[in-house]
Amino acid sequence: MNLDEAQRQRVTAWILEGAKLSEIQSRLAAEFNLRLTYMEVRLLVDDLKLTPKDPEPPKTPAPPPEPPLKPADPKGVSPSAGPSPAAGKVSVTMDQLTRPGALASGKVTFSDGQTADWYLDQTGRLGVVPKQQGYKPSATDVQQFQTALQTELARMGF
Repeated sequence: MNLDEAQRQRVTAWILEGAKLSEIQSRLAAEFNLRLTYMEVRLLVDDLKLTPKDPEPPKTPAPPPEPPLKPADPKGVSPSAGPSPAAGKVSVTMDQLTRPGALASGKVTFSDGQTADWYLDQTGRLGVVPKQQGYKPSATDVQQFQTALQTELARMGF
């Protein structure tokens, strides 16, 4: 893996542009006719004392702050503990016995009182099966459901 100075500068520029190792591997083959394995490219980049940039993870918006229900609620029930359609909120519960083939499953009650079963499959995909065929919750309900589900899954250690 002897590169001349011009080739080294080119590889350095690619790294600074944010190219991944696989992209550098392809460019080396296309521009310099150098066929290197992925490991050889890693070693080359390491020899040049370069560090590829990790792509910035997409920023997820912070969930909206929940109204202070805990002090005002005499029962001490959190919004995700059970259905509460009268409150105009989305509530999420987890099944004690997880649905077969799922990592987690449970029920959701949307703000209009409609219910659905939800599950998180082995590949991390979320599925929602409404009780009423053809029912589609509002965009706000879907967003509240995702936030409540995320909170509930984090509480359960997922």
